[in-house]
Amino acid sequence: MADLYADIIVDIAHEKLDKPFQYRIPEKLRGCVEAGMCVMIPFGNGNTLRKGYVVGIGTTCKFDPAKIKEIVGPAKSEPSVEEKMVALAAWIRRNYGSTMIQALRTVLPAKQSVKKLEHKRIVRCMTREEIISLLGEAQRRHQNAKVRLLTQLQDQEVIPYEWVTGKLGVSAACIRSLEAAGAVRLEVSTSFRNPVRLNEVSADTRQLSADQQFIVDQVLKDYDDGRRGTYLIHGITGSGKTEVYMELVAQVIKRGKQAIVLIPEIALTYQTLLRFYRRFGDRVSVMNSTLSPGEKFDQCERAKNGEIDVIIGPRSALFTPFPSLGLIVMDEEHEGSYKSESTPKYHARETAVEAARLQNASVVLGSATPSLESYYRALRGEYRLFRLTRRLTGGKLPQVHIVDLRRELREGNRSIFSKKLQELLADRLEKGQQSMLFLNRRGYAGFISCRSCGHVMKCPHCDVSLSEHRGNWLICHYCGYRIPKPPVCPECGSKYLLGFKAGTQQIEEKLKELFPGIRTLRMDADTTGTKDSYEKILSAFANGEADVLIGTQMIVKGHDFEKVTLVGVLAADLSLSVGDYRAGEKTFQLLTQAVGRAGRGKLAGEAVIQTYQPEHYAVVHAAEQDYEAFYEEEILYRELSGYPPAAHMVAVQVFAKEESKGKDLADRLADVVKSRVDVELPFAERILLIGPAPACVGKVNDVYRHVLYIKHKDYSRLVEMKDLLEEAFSRWKPQAVSIQFDFDPMNTL
Repeated sequence: MADLYADIIVDIAHEKLDKPFQYRIPEKLRGCVEAGMCVMIPFGNGNTLRKGYVVGIGTTCKFDPAKIKEIVGPAKSEPSVEEKMVALAAWIRRNYGSTMIQALRTVLPAKQSVKKLEHKRIVRCMTREEIISLLGEAQRRHQNAKVRLLTQLQDQEVIPYEWVTGKLGVSAACIRSLEAAGAVRLEVSTSFRNPVRLNEVSADTRQLSADQQFIVDQVLKDYDDGRRGTYLIHGITGSGKTEVYMELVAQVIKRGKQAIVLIPEIALTYQTLLRFYRRFGDRVSVMNSTLSPGEKFDQCERAKNGEIDVIIGPRSALFTPFPSLGLIVMDEEHEGSYKSESTPKYHARETAVEAARLQNASVVLGSATPSLESYYRALRGEYRLFRLTRRLTGGKLPQVHIVDLRRELREGNRSIFSKKLQELLADRLEKGQQSMLFLNRRGYAGFISCRSCGHVMKCPHCDVSLSEHRGNWLICHYCGYRIPKPPVCPECGSKYLLGFKAGTQQIEEKLKELFPGIRTLRMDADTTGTKDSYEKILSAFANGEADVLIGTQMIVKGHDFEKVTLVGVLAADLSLSVGDYRAGEKTFQLLTQAVGRAGRGKLAGEAVIQTYQPEHYAVVHAAEQDYEAFYEEEILYRELSGYPPAAHMVAVQVFAKEESKGKDLADRLADVVKSRVDVELPFAERILLIGPAPACVGKVNDVYRHVLYIKHKDYSRLVEMKDLLEEAFSRWKPQAVSIQFDFDPMNTL
């Protein structure tokens, strides 16, 4: 029997993750050692026993077999938080495809070389009279820097070091000379950086409704009975999901545990943090990409030391090293930003469930528009489903007007704003109420539609829209089908066969032309580039400093403004026509979330959805806020087409500097897949291959991209195919070519 070897990392400090050591797995430990496990190993010349973390297992010995040491055995202690993180990294590597080092760098993101925040102060060690004596001597010797410091020390026993070296201009050498003379001593203390800077500390506890309390009671009953489950809260906009989260977090903290609260966008951090901070004070912190490396490291250290109970942030906050995690909350769980777009391309939802399993915690998912994956699993009994069907304020969902832009064009209105939207905007301005204008720009540059009849140019083989490329070609990014762009609409003959070009800035300009003196705020990529930009824009709008907030999808996710009584959705169907099987779902979610921003206070709300496809089921059901009706139609399409969640798919993405090399590798990988297709099986049970074809964006930074899709109902079969393709790729060792895997992709490449 061939020997087995384990790659082991001895120190999991971030900067040493690329230095695994190889050890032989002894016969007695075969079958026991697995990736992620903490083991005891002899290390160094003295063979000192140390803990190490297994990051890979194989039969190939990379060094002289005679010099390879053996693993002593598994570590006897309880699994540490680090060991659980390494085990999670191993799971990510297995299920999403990446190297173990990439997975480790994902779950252990904070560099341990970051210095702690130091506080220095200079403390007087002599009496005032002795200091005056030294001052006279320094004056006689014209030691001006020493004179400045001693003058201050006459009346102050403690002085901040930074003030002395900065304001007084005293050098470190001068301070050391006084220290040597016994006049002063330098005291240094360290502390952790706290990125939370809020002044409001008022308690925020609200009486839960009967429906909310039922959810809390059921989750806690399971928890106290030792059952750790995954729960999905399907609550309409404004139904009070956040209050449920906060009560669950409070109860978990009472049980001596910690909680992670995931949110999809950094833009939501401020409002979410404010609500949790009012309830839990400085036991709450944040983790997101706007923090400095030092701040990120310190939050991890505070979490490890038990100085905080709750961390809030986007998907990377999932890897906060809490030693006693009890609950993971994932708000707006349907959002695409929970899927990583860089390797490893993990989804935070499934990763949260696995992290909770490793740490014996529960998971609560929440959304007004659950992802089809979560709802599908809930209906199958994998998750427990709860519903919140009433708004906390007692108000009704907003009245929604669907405007057919084809009719507006026929009636001579070529404005960005429909007549109905103009009328309602004028009414809100007169009443002193606020409005939000949402520009649905997802995929706006890709597809071509007719402005007269609404017809979208689609692929006859894949039922996704064709994307416009240079040279007037329309191409399908799933199968490679292409046609020349027609001069007129093939449906009605109109010459208005165009893409959509408007942006938030143009909308703001047109709005000011239409309503002189209107106060506007924009929230898009151009206005949110600085660290506190989200907070400043949202705070300004909440304080009534603008009549209208204009923005892309970041303005419709989870924000709660009491004075907003009108929401206008411009070009609602843009996201319907992207080359993506999730287009209907994304459109329904965006429109439902957008409409739900109106009328969240005591005043009734209205919404206007402007679209060229008013009859599309995603638009109709979003206007009615009817998730169940949408789900029934959409899941039927997924089942017929074999798309997630009815089946699973993996995108195998090929990157190459030379187009021919990329195409050649994609073809060879496709051949490997074809060789494993069992034609004896019924068609529904076979592995299905689509492509290869040029990727949606065929070249980025002079790198050509190709993609092939593999589909099957069983996720584990796709993992096997991934392993097979990885093995073939490492065997071929192609030059200047790389591959990535994206399981159940949220977007086409």
